[in-house]
Amino acid sequence: MAVQMPKRNDIKKVLLIGSGPIVIGQACEFDYSGTQACRVLKEEGYEVVLANSNPATIMTDPDFADATYIEPLSAPVLTEIIAQENPDALLPTLGGQTALNLAMELEQEGVLQKYGVELIGADAKAIATAEDRAKFKEAMIEIGLSVPTSGVAHSMDEAEGIVKNIGLPVIVRPAYILGGKGTGIAENSEEFTRLASNGLAASPINEILIEQSIKGWKEYELEVMRDKADNCVVVCTIENFDPMGVHTGDSITVAPSQTLSDVEYQQLRDAAFACMRRVGVETGGSNVQFAVNPENGEFVIIEMNPRVSRSSALASKATGFPIAKIATKLAMGYTLDEIPNDITKKTPASFEPTIDYVVTKIPRWAFEKFPGTKAVLGTQMQSVGEVMSIGRTFPESLQKGLRSLELGRDGLNADIGEKDFANFNDTDLLSAVMTPTPARIFQIGELLYRGVKVEKIHEATLIDPWFIDQLEIIVEERRFLETVNHESITNKDLRRAKRIGFSDNQLSYLWGVSSDEVRKRRTDSGIIPVFKTVDTCSAEFEANTPYHYSTYEDTCEVTKSEKPKVIILGSGPNRIGQGIEFDYCCVHASFALSEIGYETIMINCNPETVSTDYDTSDRLFFEPLTEEDVKNVLDVEKESAKAANGPGIAGVIVSLGGQTPLKLASSLPPELISGTPPDSIDLAEDRERWNSVCNQLEIPQPPGGTAVTFEDAVAVVERVGYPVLIRPSYVLGGRAMSIVYDKEQLEDAMYELSSEGSLGKEGGLSSERPVLIDRFLEDATEVDVDAIRDVNGEVLIGGIMEHVEEAGVHSGDSACMTPPVSLSTTTIATLEEYATLIADRLAVIGLVNIQFVVKKIGNSETVFVIEANPRASRTVPFISKAIGVPLVKVAARVMLGETLSDLRENGMLVGSKPHSHTAVKEAVLPFNRFPETDAILGPEMRSTGEVMGIDITPGLAFVKSQIAAGMSLPENGTVFLSVADRDKEIGVETAKLLTQLGFTIAATSGTAAVLSENKIEVTDVVAKLGDKSGITALELIESGKVGLVINSPRGRGPRADGAHIRKAAGERGVPLLTTASSGLALAKGLVDWRTHPLKVRPLQHFHYSQSLKQSKLDFD
Repeated sequence: MAVQMPKRNDIKKVLLIGSGPIVIGQACEFDYSGTQACRVLKEEGYEVVLANSNPATIMTDPDFADATYIEPLSAPVLTEIIAQENPDALLPTLGGQTALNLAMELEQEGVLQKYGVELIGADAKAIATAEDRAKFKEAMIEIGLSVPTSGVAHSMDEAEGIVKNIGLPVIVRPAYILGGKGTGIAENSEEFTRLASNGLAASPINEILIEQSIKGWKEYELEVMRDKADNCVVVCTIENFDPMGVHTGDSITVAPSQTLSDVEYQQLRDAAFACMRRVGVETGGSNVQFAVNPENGEFVIIEMNPRVSRSSALASKATGFPIAKIATKLAMGYTLDEIPNDITKKTPASFEPTIDYVVTKIPRWAFEKFPGTKAVLGTQMQSVGEVMSIGRTFPESLQKGLRSLELGRDGLNADIGEKDFANFNDTDLLSAVMTPTPARIFQIGELLYRGVKVEKIHEATLIDPWFIDQLEIIVEERRFLETVNHESITNKDLRRAKRIGFSDNQLSYLWGVSSDEVRKRRTDSGIIPVFKTVDTCSAEFEANTPYHYSTYEDTCEVTKSEKPKVIILGSGPNRIGQGIEFDYCCVHASFALSEIGYETIMINCNPETVSTDYDTSDRLFFEPLTEEDVKNVLDVEKESAKAANGPGIAGVIVSLGGQTPLKLASSLPPELISGTPPDSIDLAEDRERWNSVCNQLEIPQPPGGTAVTFEDAVAVVERVGYPVLIRPSYVLGGRAMSIVYDKEQLEDAMYELSSEGSLGKEGGLSSERPVLIDRFLEDATEVDVDAIRDVNGEVLIGGIMEHVEEAGVHSGDSACMTPPVSLSTTTIATLEEYATLIADRLAVIGLVNIQFVVKKIGNSETVFVIEANPRASRTVPFISKAIGVPLVKVAARVMLGETLSDLRENGMLVGSKPHSHTAVKEAVLPFNRFPETDAILGPEMRSTGEVMGIDITPGLAFVKSQIAAGMSLPENGTVFLSVADRDKEIGVETAKLLTQLGFTIAATSGTAAVLSENKIEVTDVVAKLGDKSGITALELIESGKVGLVINSPRGRGPRADGAHIRKAAGERGVPLLTTASSGLALAKGLVDWRTHPLKVRPLQHFHYSQSLKQSKLDFD
């Protein structure tokens, strides 16, 4: 009989570090793991202190921890939190690489020892052994595991010595990094020099591993768990579709592994356990990566993460085994055999999951946002999101995954997207597939369709022939489908096509009929999907958790239910412009509606998120967000209600998941849509209708018009004048938006929006609508308003956010402050009045976000409306945290018919204190991953995530937001100023403040002249490009004395000058601000920062009154 391991009672308070903003390589999977950890710790009776800088996360909701610090994730800030809270233990293994690196820093600086804080989950020695490349290599050799031949370098001299011994090609891997940052394969000595110097700079300990390249070997990951009694389990084995050479985060991956023999699997399993034991991860989850030589089965160990990783979220969703939850319990002293499996309730967590289906993960990239960057995949991760799909076979799972990506593709070709291949011959395509790119899977499909042999494609790609053969199954089925039509195909053949994953859209393309006709033919013949359950045990035990996927078999496992149902459509894969903020909204709606007796049903396909956790909603359908798949869920839920004589579907929520569900709204039954009616959504998006709304309400708009052709566009511009802002309808994240200064740029912009351009290929409503062209108001302030309107017409203004960057920078990339700092009370009253009028006229029920521009004309401010979005916006989580009101929970209940006065009565709108603080949201940009792209802000959004600074003055809050976004605050030295003529006034004010703070100023000649006129000393006047005399910008930045660069270009986008200055700052890692207004905000912030000592306060302190729930400390 197993000895009971007691839960640790010597620990009372646990500090959990989150992973900070969403960046490439570290996305919302750590919100998912952190949220699970907070829940478990609270259930077990521990006091939870959480530190995280990202307001768009569920874990930073004040309900999930006893003290929630939305503060910058830096060692000084965490030291302050530890001093204030006195936690007994720090759990660093659930906040990605960020938490791990910070835990190590606190350990090395002696902070943990000083305050008596124990590291649990993984100790400092284990973290160092796994993360330090040299120590890991030694440890693996010591236990007899093979590693690639390699050497460790801390300088360029050492690196050159090592590469001489090993010989090219080699792979360079920096230590203590995430998402493969700084890694790469060097085929020649030039590439090696570049990679080695970049790698040393990317590693926080200036260490790189240089190893022989095993490009082309097969790559596998094992998710393993271990407890204090040394029980070990493999949760999931994941196989990469792409061979070594493509980062696992950028590869299509499949679970369970498909091509390992049982002997190979057992070898990897034993090796993974041996690795975990040697590294010394006492408890919790780890991810171990292997490469296997396809020639002889020889394997080497690549690396291990001694923490919950990106793949842990995938493994959890793939198997139903909640890795983060169980890792937390193990850290608190439980053993695997003592923890029951949530899904079966009968088996313990020490049972290894087995699955009888295939899971495919496919990444999504955003290369179209980064001009100048080649869409080539390598050892450094570049994807911004991913989808997961579940099917009974690999072909079914893969095709479901491809249509989940929302790239206008309906599966493996057999859709309009394949027309791109018409201009390529076989030789061109074969040479294209030799390079891994986002399009490679479709190119392979096309080659197979043209009859190119599996072996030939394998030679070109080194992808395992088994996978290519599976793609051939899809292609062969397609060839057969082309010989029949929707009337002549037999039911048996149609069912087979659906089992291979063909969507109704693909069939409609092949047969030349509408997808509605295909659906009717299919349903009339009883060919409908059934929904199976994810159960961790291949149906050996009954599953209690309603977590479903569709397939074409016989038995449906969706149970009958008698509660009223609300179906929430999720936001699909993360992408720039539509990220975790929208998942946050969907999760909040689910929580709010469950609490009042609705059965909540989530449909989503993103494995990284809290919304796809099996216990967030009453039922989860892991399905693509397409018309076909959503209608299938509606049908099965109607049947489920009918079987229990239940009331059925009370509503479908489409306004919380960003643009993804909104695009589906028009194809769903209008009577089922909860909240704002679809016609109101169209009223806001249709330019002609929207103009007449603004005219009726007498709300000013910038002059503009719509265009379908280039000639139309020229006519609009002749009327309103340059510069103009050009944008499509029905998009998010400023997709394909641009500011245009002349006719040539106008032509480029119109092409991008045409059917040949990249937006046209993505498809959806935006490509069918005319383009919007407005006069661009330069030197104006942009303002966002979030509001809720109920069925009785009452409007609650949630928040007014003033943008720090001037109009012309996408709202998602601009810092914004609430309450507004520089707007007059008259302007604020006007904004509230206009927002109320618009919400009323659009008959909004639920959330609305309205964007305004405030332009100073003479001494007065004029408010112009830019656009209204009758849906949740990306600022909702931030504003909810800033004001202490859960806006989405309120909106969800309003959408289902409750009024704001009802909610006031039952206490849901209580908790907000009058603002005595300022909150700042700042964007986090991924330019360090795309060095070829100019780091300039414009109307197309490029940020991947956000952080929040909250403090008693606007300056302090702004500085905190900059530190949280990764800026190293300059404390002394030189600030290099180079600003456009229109910004000279702001430049003078900024320089005055910076000289008062003791900084010296360097400036380009034009800026220097204006500063000198205003009696500001300029120590270095920087020569223009090509000038023979004087120091150049490049030399100045390279000299190392510049601590900050403020560079505002003359134009935005292609007109931006000073690209060489921005590039040099990026390469040297010098903080860079590309708008004069953010430079001034930082200068003002630094003044406050010098005069106020660092203070940290939990969110609960800002929002709860003494009687409700005040933190134990008095901060005032």
